[in-house]
Amino acid sequence: MPLDTAAAPTLDALIIGAGFSGMYQLHSLRDRLGMKAMVLEAGGGVGGTWYWNRYPGARCDSESHSYCYAFSEALWREWEWTERYPGHEEIRRYMNFVADRLDLKRDIRFNTRVIACRYDEAANLWRVSTETGEGFSARYLITAVGCLSTANIPKIPGLEAFQGEWYHTGSWPQEGVDFTGKRVGQIGTGSTGIQAVPVIAAQAGHLAVFQRTANYSVPARNKPLTPEFKAWVRDNWAAIRETMHSTVNGHPFTIEDRSVHEVSDEELKAILEKAWERGGLQFRANFRDVLLDEGANAKLANFVKDKIRSIVKDPETAAKLAEIDHPYAAKRPPIDTDYFEAFNRDNVALVDVRADPIERITPKGVRLRSGKEAELDIIVFATGFDAMTGPLMGLNIIGVDGKTLAKEWEAGPRTYLGLQVAGFPNMFTITGPGSPSVLCNMPVCIEQHVEWITDCIAHLRANGIARIDTTGAAMEDWGREVERAANATLLPRVPHSWYLGANVPGKPRVFMPYAGGMARYRRHCAEIAAKGYPGFVLERGEPAQAAAE
Repeated sequence: MPLDTAAAPTLDALIIGAGFSGMYQLHSLRDRLGMKAMVLEAGGGVGGTWYWNRYPGARCDSESHSYCYAFSEALWREWEWTERYPGHEEIRRYMNFVADRLDLKRDIRFNTRVIACRYDEAANLWRVSTETGEGFSARYLITAVGCLSTANIPKIPGLEAFQGEWYHTGSWPQEGVDFTGKRVGQIGTGSTGIQAVPVIAAQAGHLAVFQRTANYSVPARNKPLTPEFKAWVRDNWAAIRETMHSTVNGHPFTIEDRSVHEVSDEELKAILEKAWERGGLQFRANFRDVLLDEGANAKLANFVKDKIRSIVKDPETAAKLAEIDHPYAAKRPPIDTDYFEAFNRDNVALVDVRADPIERITPKGVRLRSGKEAELDIIVFATGFDAMTGPLMGLNIIGVDGKTLAKEWEAGPRTYLGLQVAGFPNMFTITGPGSPSVLCNMPVCIEQHVEWITDCIAHLRANGIARIDTTGAAMEDWGREVERAANATLLPRVPHSWYLGANVPGKPRVFMPYAGGMARYRRHCAEIAAKGYPGFVLERGEPAQAAAE
């Protein structure tokens, strides 16, 4: 730790990360509670994950009118989206618009990467260090580092000797990458890979797609928004917001209250054909039991597999793409623009690395176990993230009695409500493990978390409470609820899902997000606050005063 950490000016709150979470948390603490707060951000601008997410085809899979802040009707009315699903450039423009409109940047330190956070028990302060040697102290530490912000680069032997260029989609060069005429290999066919393939294929000389796990995808049907739709969005802020707050996944549409088993095969086909043409995540919202019943799920899965076979012209390629080994939407359900169609191009080839695994990367390309070698100029790793826990582990957090978060989570993450970890007082995690987070439209979960944390801190300050912590028993109880909610669905039945951490070698296999639904989670958190915060330990101290006073 830098020597000047303890001597640093004391803030009321220090927030790590300037994405959706950090920006709203700064606004809530600084402008609503009058606290002295600061954000530390590793990137050179606002955006969080979207500051780094610049890969070809990077686009949100929540509809634009729901992928934004809903706490302010003024912001809602002032901003106008251009497409049904916003691309990364437009999302960054939106976030800069909000940051400027709320005057947030004056309290954000950019290009400032946090490398250590230590709780000073004697002072009841968090001491935070950056990679440049700066030190900060704050009463409250709030991690707003996102769930999908630590790139997972697979440890394939030989990468350091590759003579071409290689990139990870989660840390894409700001200047972009020119694929013109190049031999490109993309490793990974999750949601990110599915977005990237058609865009890279349109530019590259040849694209080899290395697929280990075949995946479902539904067409996004992205399109420009009409003036009529934009006007409807502006005029229906309250109703749209209420829908997002009352639904399981925080999206601006409801799930139909009917079972797949209640309709005939002919009716089912007609419903799904219509949903396929409409496109988007709403495809899974036509029936209530898609993720609850194996038989119901299989009917939707078979429909999508049949679509894949009908789109892809080469029967062998189509069979590999449709050989999907998990229930539909039990992993993150991608939506795409011409993903399967891309395999009809003469310059695109599918490489089945489940049948013939990657053995190593050579100076010239990728060699398979069979000895076959694909010569490449560029390798793109679309291999996802060390989700949910990775960004927090990177902060090197140390709590009471020298307890490290890494040690505490050695067997898997344990939290109370996804908001606190026992032994780390006055530290809050936004959309942490144990919260709905990645199973929802993220801005909706983020707003709920930020508002709950803000109200909690206001309660602490008003009542002279100096310290809030949780207990091991509370975390165990909540862990059982997270497990119960997951096991009520088909979600845990995918052993290679990143919801379980299975994409990162050596990571404990624990189902991390709360699958009980955003609306139910919201009610539960509200009840906890209304009852005086059971499950938390509140300790009184000196009357709380703003650090600015």
